Amino acid sequence: MTPAQRWAVVGGGLVGAATALRLQAAGFETALIDRGDPRRGASFGNIGHIAAEQCEPMPSPATLKGAVGRLFAFGGPLDFRARDASLWGPWALRFLAASRPAAVAHGAEVLAHLLDDPVGAWMRLAALAEAPDGLIRATGHSVVWSTPEAARRGLAGWSAARTGGARFRVMEAEELAAYDAVLRQRPAGGIRFTGTGQVSEPQAVRDALLAAFSAKGGQTIHADATAVRPVADAAEVALSDGTVIDADRVVVAAGAWSERLMTPLGVRAPLVGERGYSVQSAQHDWPDDLPLTVFEDRALAVARFDGGLRASSHVEFGAPSARPDPRKWRSIEAHLRDLGVAFSAQPDRWCGPRPTLPDYLPAIGRLNAHPQVHYAFGHQHLGLTTAARTAEIIEQMALGRPAPDWTDALRIERFG
Repeated sequence: MTPAQRWAVVGGGLVGAATALRLQAAGFETALIDRGDPRRGASFGNIGHIAAEQCEPMPSPATLKGAVGRLFAFGGPLDFRARDASLWGPWALRFLAASRPAAVAHGAEVLAHLLDDPVGAWMRLAALAEAPDGLIRATGHSVVWSTPEAARRGLAGWSAARTGGARFRVMEAEELAAYDAVLRQRPAGGIRFTGTGQVSEPQAVRDALLAAFSAKGGQTIHADATAVRPVADAAEVALSDGTVIDADRVVVAAGAWSERLMTPLGVRAPLVGERGYSVQSAQHDWPDDLPLTVFEDRALAVARFDGGLRASSHVEFGAPSARPDPRKWRSIEAHLRDLGVAFSAQPDRWCGPRPTLPDYLPAIGRLNAHPQVHYAFGHQHLGLTTAARTAEIIEQMALGRPAPDWTDALRIERFG
């Protein structure tokens, strides 16, 4: 296909903002359609981790084996909204199919490509945006455990895991001692990763991308897209206010809400809202030199941002727009109290849906039946991590250049 001039990107999260910036900078006339409610999506309240180490496919026999013990009912982070069983039930059957050994090996191979130097991809995007220094931080991160037995099991698990370009080493005693300043009890063990990163704050990154997009002549339209319709060799996007946006090409990057735009196009996109919860406190005593830390035996991640200290946890399957479950926030806050982390008694609370497909691989590509429609959604926990790389892939497609062969595995038609 020859490069088209006018593009519309539906979705203003990190994936959509990064894609719109790449397209506009490449010389395309680009409109970004954004609902204007950043707190609603997964790009707002996540932990800001550039997770180069997450190369182990989530669907696997090991995940299935440990699922029951991780249920929220037993004190774990995993929960399924009973009233949304009609959504996650069929999705779960596909997840089971993706947990077969051959499928796991395939998923690992694709993830290895997708997670090839995500920090570098973000550095390239930050340079394109002329973003301030410190927006992207290649600081690595730590994983710690509260007991010697948890540390033994955790170290064995990570030693056997695929971590791509990320590397880790066992933390020294003085590194663990640094937590004495912020925790009631020193971790019993931990590992320190290199090759991973953190952003200064997810929303600050999104703001920087949108500012650069605007400065380069991009147009942002604050509206809810209700339909994407192919028209001859072009397309149009219908908005909730009755407006219709004409474009030569459209990119659907609406996160957990992408399915409603894809279904009328004859495409099955079995997304589920895999919701995460976080709390943030402007008052804290977490020092600058203490990295993003995963308290693995508590399924809790803590990171210092420019705007405060954030703690995140939980994997809740259900409708993306469902009301939050306050018990999840109380669980996070209880963990922080147990750890002794200084935190506000009235933190900023957030809940948002990670857009997740059953095989835990994103959908990135161009529709076979309607080649004027592109898509980039379903990035699960890796939305922030892979947003910059995803934008590069879409840019190459827009320029008429062949995508890498491995991206064929990301076509949404894999679901029928």
